[in-house]
Order: sequence, then C-alpha cells, then structure tokens
Amino acid sequence: MKKILVVDMTHGGVIIASELSEKYDGEVRAWDIYHTLDRDVENILTDKQITMVDDDFIQNNKDFMVVAPAHCRLDVPVSMTHHQAVGMLLENEIDVPVIEVTGVKGKTSTVAILKEIYKHQNPLILSSLGVEAVENNKVTLLMENISITPANILKSWKTALKYFKPGICIFETSLGGTGLADVGVLTNLVEDYSIAQGTKRASEVKKQIFDSKMVVCEYNAFISKYPHFYSKTNTFSFFDQRANISVSEIEYGIHETKFTLKVSGLKTINGDVINTSFEVKTFAPGPYHVENVLSAIGTAFTLETSQSDIIMGISNFNGLKGRTSIIENGNVRIVQEINPGINLTAVKKSVSMMREYGDMVLVMGGQYGVTCEEIDEKLLSEFLENMGEDIFLILTDELGKSIESKIARQKLYKKDLKDAMVAAQDLSRENILLIYRSHFANLQKR
Repeated sequence: MKKILVVDMTHGGVIIASELSEKYDGEVRAWDIYHTLDRDVENILTDKQITMVDDDFIQNNKDFMVVAPAHCRLDVPVSMTHHQAVGMLLENEIDVPVIEVTGVKGKTSTVAILKEIYKHQNPLILSSLGVEAVENNKVTLLMENISITPANILKSWKTALKYFKPGICIFETSLGGTGLADVGVLTNLVEDYSIAQGTKRASEVKKQIFDSKMVVCEYNAFISKYPHFYSKTNTFSFFDQRANISVSEIEYGIHETKFTLKVSGLKTINGDVINTSFEVKTFAPGPYHVENVLSAIGTAFTLETSQSDIIMGISNFNGLKGRTSIIENGNVRIVQEINPGINLTAVKKSVSMMREYGDMVLVMGGQYGVTCEEIDEKLLSEFLENMGEDIFLILTDELGKSIESKIARQKLYKKDLKDAMVAAQDLSRENILLIYRSHFANLQKR
C-alpha cells in the first residue's frame, strides 16, 4: 500500500490513520469529513507525517486507497471499511480468543453476561460502559467515555497490554465485525434503521459480523437477511423452537427468572455438535432479557466452554446499572432503562414487561445527540398516546419537552429528571419505569 486516505476523524479515523502510518511505508492522508477535529489532534497527526486534506481532495486523487466507516456515504469506491482496517492491523497481534458483539439492541447486556461466564479467564472488555480489564476476578476500569466504533478495539488492546495479559477479548462494536472474532454475535435487527444518509440499511453493514470464524445470530434476523451463512452460524430464539438455542417453561421474576434451555445441533468452533437441555436461573425479567442470555449461552457453547462454567456465569449475572436495574425504595420498585440507543422497540418491550409486575408510572425523556440513531418522535408519541390511561405518564428533559405537545392524553412535564422522579414517587404506584436516553455515566454526573 503506497497511498491511503483515511476518512472520518470523528469515528476513529485518527487511531486508524496513526496505526497505518506506523505500520506501512507510504503516504497516509486524513480527511476530517465532519469538521470536528480539535487543532491539537490535528497537530499530532501532522507530527506523524499525516497530511490533512480538504473536501475536494477525494475527487481529484483517485489513486488513493480509501478507508472509510461503513456508515459513511461517499461518491467514490471504498477500498476498506474501518472494521476491515482494524482487522488487518490486529490480525497478527491478538493471540487469544476473540468475541465481537454487534446488533441493534442488547449488545452491552450480552457483553456483560459473557464477562461473567469468562471472568476466570482474565477477559479484556470493550463496551459502551468503557474498557475493563478483569484479572484474578478483579475488575479494573481502564478507560471510560469511549465509543464502540471499531477503531477503539485497537485502542483497547494496546492500552490493555500496558496493564495485563488478556486471556480472552470481548468487544462490543457498532455496525458489524472486524473479522478478528472466533465468534461474532448479532443480537438482533429489531429496527433495521437507515444509515449513510438513507442509502443503506443497518442490516447491510452489520453483515460484516459474518467475517468472523463462527457467528451466533438471532433466528429471525438470520432467516430474513443472512441464510447463506448457514454453515458458520448458530441461531437463538425466544419464540422459535427451530433455532439452535431455544427456551420453554419460563417462570418470570423481577430478580430471577427460570426456564428450560434446549440446545439442538449447535456447531462448535472445532467442528463438534452439541445437543443438550438444562434449567437456567438468571436475571431476565422480560423476554428481551432472556434473548440476551441466549445469545451469550450460544456464544459460549460455540467456543466449547463447559456447561458448568456457563451455568455459573449466567447465575452470577444481576443486570447492569441503568439497563433494567432495579431499586427497591420502600413500597415502590424503580426500574431504570437508561441507554443512549433507546428506540421505539425498546420502549414498547419495557412497558410490556412492567405491565406484568403491577401498576406503574412511566417517566420518559432524555437527551439528543447521544447516539447516531435518533428516536422516531412521531411513532413514539403515537405509542404513548395509546398506551392506556392506567399508566401515568411523566415526560422530562429534551425528548420529553419535544413530544409533550404531540400527545393529547393526560401527562405531566418536569424539566429536571430529579423532579420527575419525585413526582412519580408521590403518585404511590407499585412501580416506576424510567426510560431515559442518555449514557448512564453522564446521567450520574448531572
């Protein structure tokens, strides 16, 4: 490679351009397509002999190999996505098993369950919660406020090596996989949203996860979009018994759910086939939580992890702060769903789940600009309008203010989230369901 143009400094291009300039002879240039780069970072690139280019460069320099994110719309051919570039840069460096998790919903929870299963193997974890090193069952947060753009896999690995030797890597990544994974996981496609200025669907670029050696995929997503990858894929489903991993005899509980797990014809990384059935006890108060558990179990079996380690790991999982975390406050149960990627599907599932646990108040709100995938206000307003007057609705913050005028039903608006929660508790309902678009860490600082 002689001439490389790395596109998009906002979503990891700085890391990729820097690594390419160090590893390969030739000319590396960088295009800050969204014009967000700080001058200090630009100076760092310049010091590394990486030249910044303007918006016209790409049209007049067709001899450059273009490295760009999968979600980026360009009018010239892309030679390599950011995912593929990371895979190339790390292909001879990581010498331990790798799991990559992508999908629309459930990624962070699936990673957290896998963390419990592999805690004894000193895992390196990258998720929307940060970069964690687990050594001798002690968890150390190496980095926080880090995105799951593929370039941060590279950053996580290099940072981790300064502190410990990982025994396994579990990476949450957006829009597909890098090809590094022994097992790639596609949690679901519950909303196949548009990307690249409406020219692509999420399912098109998430197909990159099938560059993994083996894949674990939600059954409906697999059947509808990726059936040609049958030979390397194991499926899971809450609803369909045809999947390799399925469930029956479910007994829900707000803190512990029991069900029978069936594994049928599951293909392992070494070519064996697993058929088994056993009882599972874990934190999974609703169907979509069960699906997250299934995705983790399918991944572990594909890697030929022992059944006893799987059972122990999932029994130790107690949920995540902000992601269906439960607070008992006197006679009121508060269930928090705090997530930057909350969409309409997630709202519907959370409300449906909580209807099973008694009367409730729904506190709904949050911020914009916390993720590339924004929420459909029109459809959300229609759902809230028709949700039923038995659920008292309190709106809060930017999102709440924006949809307040779109809803005719009885509701209350509070600008500040703390005031909204006080108002909810004053209503003396059994449950308060908080659905809030934000990074949990950011919310804690407010």
